[in-house]
Amino acid sequence: MFPSLFQLNGRVALITGGSKGIGKAVARGLAEAGADIAISSRHEDELKAAAAEIGQGLKVKVAYRVCDMTDRAASDELAKWAASTFGKVDILFNNAGSNEPQNLVDVTDESWGRILELNLTSCMRMSKAVAPGMIQRKWGRIIYTSSIMALASFHGRGAYSATKAALIGMARAHALELGPHGITVNCLAPGPVMTDLPMSLLSDAKKKEFSDRTAVKRWGQPIDMVGPVLMMASDAGAFVSGEVLVADGGLLCRTFSD
Repeated sequence: MFPSLFQLNGRVALITGGSKGIGKAVARGLAEAGADIAISSRHEDELKAAAAEIGQGLKVKVAYRVCDMTDRAASDELAKWAASTFGKVDILFNNAGSNEPQNLVDVTDESWGRILELNLTSCMRMSKAVAPGMIQRKWGRIIYTSSIMALASFHGRGAYSATKAALIGMARAHALELGPHGITVNCLAPGPVMTDLPMSLLSDAKKKEFSDRTAVKRWGQPIDMVGPVLMMASDAGAFVSGEVLVADGGLLCRTFSD
């Protein structure tokens, strides 16, 4: 019984930002659970390599499409392409996102607009695009990559924290709207995970500080996010909706220094 709760045979998952990091790891995990996989990102070379890796040794269909999620027309076409290629979208993992650290007094309209469009607006538009099909089939899973930066923050992270916190509020509203149709909506809130984004933004000293502050005394790896997402994406998470699953290695439980 229990293994079957996590099986995704016959399901189709669309993962934005699926060519690397958390997106790619989750795509592989959902594929191993039996789902067909559609991934998107801005770079075709990365997508092609990721698709081969995701599907290696598995009897699932994996396809990719280049898409800049800040381009509304392109993101609309992504949803249509996925539904046309696979016949449906059962699971949407809204994972694409970025960060442009700026202190409040230095925030530019251009930077604020880009982060808002990518981290929040594109997620709403993708959910809006796939929800009608999920409603019709009476089953669906929508998952947003939020962050512990939605629950705590750091200097220069105003735009990032704002968008990641907004995803939580949006998920809870949509969970109420879509729940009667067999659709759950949740957020994953990763802590320090070794992906390109934090590795490129943080100094070595800050990387060590984040590691030391976790309960498990290490940075997370993208594979550490697979289990939480698989639970939310499968029948195992059928009674979990409007929630924020914090996967931070225990970082937020620490208030005092050792």
